[in-house]
Amino acid sequence: MAAGDEVAAAPPLLETAYHEGCPGCAINRSKALNPGVPYLRFFHIWIIILVSCLPISSLFPFLYFMIRDLHITKRVEDIGFYAGFVGASYMLGRALTSAAWGMVADRIGRKPVIIFAIFSAFVFNTLFGLSTHYWMAITTRFLIGSLNGLLGPIRAYAIEVCRPEHQAIGLSLVSTSWAIGLIVGPAIGGYLAQPAEKYPNIFPANSLFGRFPYFLPCLCISVFCFVILISCIWLPETLHKHATERKGDCETESLSTHLVDSEEFEQRVSSPTNKSLFKNWPLMSSIVLFCIVSFDDMAYTEIFSLWSESDKEFGGLNFSSEDVGQILAIT
Repeated sequence: MAAGDEVAAAPPLLETAYHEGCPGCAINRSKALNPGVPYLRFFHIWIIILVSCLPISSLFPFLYFMIRDLHITKRVEDIGFYAGFVGASYMLGRALTSAAWGMVADRIGRKPVIIFAIFSAFVFNTLFGLSTHYWMAITTRFLIGSLNGLLGPIRAYAIEVCRPEHQAIGLSLVSTSWAIGLIVGPAIGGYLAQPAEKYPNIFPANSLFGRFPYFLPCLCISVFCFVILISCIWLPETLHKHATERKGDCETESLSTHLVDSEEFEQRVSSPTNKSLFKNWPLMSSIVLFCIVSFDDMAYTEIFSLWSESDKEFGGLNFSSEDVGQILAIT
């Protein structure tokens, strides 16, 4: 359906035979029989995106103090330099592997990639909280990012589990859930880091959380990951897993596998498949714009945290991790 077309004016869908045993066809059948908004599936997607965002945003309120306590720097002024590598290692891992995870999801299915991403976040986020050396912190953060190929497949999944008239709602879930994660994550990291100092009556200095002062926020997020991981048992697959039919020079799926508009199908078959992705200028300009906005967002989050937690003699504000968590949650 072309952009700007009214939903009510959409041409009738072709409801044809389905392939038995194909999860994608089962989802299409469900969409045909239930024209309403799939609220339960949308909520499940929303929670999955939220749990994938928390390991990113929870780090910054306590990153300065973590680098200080790892004793990697010889001078206090160098804490920001080493903290930058820990903060960037997650995003470096995602940048290197996101496209590959998208291709894997197109081949084996959305559900296995989503489950593996949550499982890897559960394992390595826990290990990050137990880090006793600088390189352990960098390695675990890099593995969380490189093994978390969730964001691309979950966007495709949000479109595939609903009818065309509800796809805008499905995609908006990604943005809203990510925004909530950027509120909740800093609050978790700010309030729960260094619990033996903030809540000595609950967490004694000789306890596990006294030995590992940044384990509690990571543990809480990992427990949340584990709960969502269990819930993914009931996550339906949306990828079509049956033979394709060859028509002309393009390999396309049979009409019986999708509820598609016949005109859209003909356009898809006749469209060239050898056009370079990098020559799609609207797409490339959107990617560049998104990179600029992301650069500004992440630079603010990390630089503000490091500056505000620095000592006043170095031009900082001498804030605590709790103060920074509150400010980042509000902003």
